[in-house]
Amino acid sequence: MILFIQYPKCSTCQKAKKWLAEHNVSFTDRHIVEDNPSARELASWIKTSGLPVKKFFNTSGMKYKEMGLKDRLPSMSEEEQIALLATDGMLVKRPLLIGDNFVVPGFKEGEWKEKLGVE
Repeated sequence: MILFIQYPKCSTCQKAKKWLAEHNVSFTDRHIVEDNPSARELASWIKTSGLPVKKFFNTSGMKYKEMGLKDRLPSMSEEEQIALLATDGMLVKRPLLIGDNFVVPGFKEGEWKEKLGVE
């Protein structure tokens, strides 16, 4: 079961969704702002991904910049960072591709092909 978490107005998310359809990958679609990931979900996904928490922040987003997170994150604990991510879907890197044993933040075609086992 693949979970695709996205923001419909995001061009990268639109491209990723189209890519999934072209590769006949069935998935459950979830709107990241209307159904923001909880701190528990995020903690689980971050652990599964093996990536640092920072990789789950939308560092190019307006909200990230407005909040001055580039300077604030280094002094925050992992728990504080995850709690902050859970407050607003616009802070979370998207799209998120979530499978049974993998989590991939962002859309990199090569990585998605590898994780999903498609050509």
